Amino acid sequence: MVDDRSSTVSLPEVALLGVLPGTGGLTRLVDKRKVRRDLADVFCTTAEGVRADRAKTWRLVDRVAPPARFHELVAERARALAAGSDRPADAEGIALRPLERSIRDHGYRYRWVEVELAPEDGTATLTVTGPRGGAAPGALADIIAGGARWWPLAMARELDDALLMLRANHHQIGTWLLKTSGELDAVLACDATMLAHHDHWFVRETLGLLRRTLQRFDVSSRSLFAVIDAGSCFAGSLFELALAADRSYMAAEGPRIALSALNFGHLEIVNNRTRLATRFNDEASAAALKMHAGAPLDAAAALDLGLVTFAPDELDWQDEIRLAIEERVSLSPDALSGMEANLRFAGGETVATKIFGRLSAWQNWIFSRPNAVGENGALKRYGSGARARFDRERI
Repeated sequence: MVDDRSSTVSLPEVALLGVLPGTGGLTRLVDKRKVRRDLADVFCTTAEGVRADRAKTWRLVDRVAPPARFHELVAERARALAAGSDRPADAEGIALRPLERSIRDHGYRYRWVEVELAPEDGTATLTVTGPRGGAAPGALADIIAGGARWWPLAMARELDDALLMLRANHHQIGTWLLKTSGELDAVLACDATMLAHHDHWFVRETLGLLRRTLQRFDVSSRSLFAVIDAGSCFAGSLFELALAADRSYMAAEGPRIALSALNFGHLEIVNNRTRLATRFNDEASAAALKMHAGAPLDAAAALDLGLVTFAPDELDWQDEIRLAIEERVSLSPDALSGMEANLRFAGGETVATKIFGRLSAWQNWIFSRPNAVGENGALKRYGSGARARFDRERI
């Protein structure tokens, strides 16, 4: 809603306005509004923006309001949205206490998440621990009583914080190794509880936070390798980490993985598809895997079903992972960012995937960077016999 007192609307303002009526921002606003191409052309090239009445006519905003009633009408709209919520009127919010993060010389440690930094290797290892003890109760009353200590919520908040710490403070570390620890059955039981109560406001909000946190992997300019070894619990919601990875390595003997119903819904990526459907670029192929949900799968079965990339045996395990990491770190970080962004969003496009995954846009960026055209860049040194020297910073 905008004030119609000679107001004008510019592109950044539309992004903010889209949030007010619950559309989720500019992406969904444009999808929902289906702004005409010719009008969008005028809007995007008009420096002074458009006035409120024209913005409404062109379907850029929901409503306009006279100055005297602007705040009143915004409050009315907010009350109407609140009235349409299924959250009980007497429900109490859940207090989100500050995270308990300990910072060490070589990483961070939370209760459920640990980050180990190896800047000399260009890697960071994120290990997520599955639920244990009373951290994942099955009864809704116990979940509410646990509040912010409930494992899915606590883990998602810690993982979100860890990702932001890595993205903001460690630009030179371009490869993240994703690991888990715990019991498959505990994660599957927690997933079943979330699915059973997914209509409850608190569980729904927790699923939303977990979904958004996992989406950070999809849009992070880092190489992601999942390492599935002894003691891992890549099951259900935690198996999404392996599906988000650019590659996954599973030891041929010992570990098991498992799917749950959450792998087939509720944790979609920014293209509005599940990671399984995106992985196979085929909804039917992903749906066929439902028959395996809940069943522990060894490396041979996981490899046969296409759920992991490689399954080295014990003799080759350490060397294969070491060589894969060394190879990755040797490549241009700019080229990797473009390649990864493009490959992570296969299939039908949304506005978000057009922003993050368009190969043409990344090509224009990659080939104008010093890592490509600088004095020590790949294009300058190509054919000279000298190796390119890259700035390892991942943007």
